[in-house]
Amino acid sequence: MASSSENSSLPQLISGLVEDITGLFRKEINLAKTEAAEKMSSAITGVEAFAAGLVFAIAAIGVLLAALVRGLTAFLVTRGMSEPSADAISSVVVGITVALVAWGLMSRGLTAFRGNNLNLDRTSASLKRDAQIIKERT
Repeated sequence: MASSSENSSLPQLISGLVEDITGLFRKEINLAKTEAAEKMSSAITGVEAFAAGLVFAIAAIGVLLAALVRGLTAFLVTRGMSEPSADAISSVVVGITVALVAWGLMSRGLTAFRGNNLNLDRTSASLKRDAQIIKERT
């Protein structure tokens, strides 16, 4: 375009520059949309993992605390412990175990929400390159 720009008038050059910049911004907007959709898909996967962790935590509290506490209490009673003490110890042991499993599942889901996972890296780099090109042309 260097040889044709020598023969072009100032209004033609400005018009060409405006067209180039407009086209560039359209492409950048399309890139941003595409990259945002990819990041959103990743975030949705994290939400699904987090939701699964919550479901398991609720199910664990409902089922395990009822069944495992009774089973562990019965085991401790057969070992000679009084029933109230065995029930209390069983509740603490099962509760801590279930809480650790739930925490692990939920932290896996929250990892997807970290700030770096939602950055639009390619769009940002492309915009920087475009700004540099515009500076060079003007």
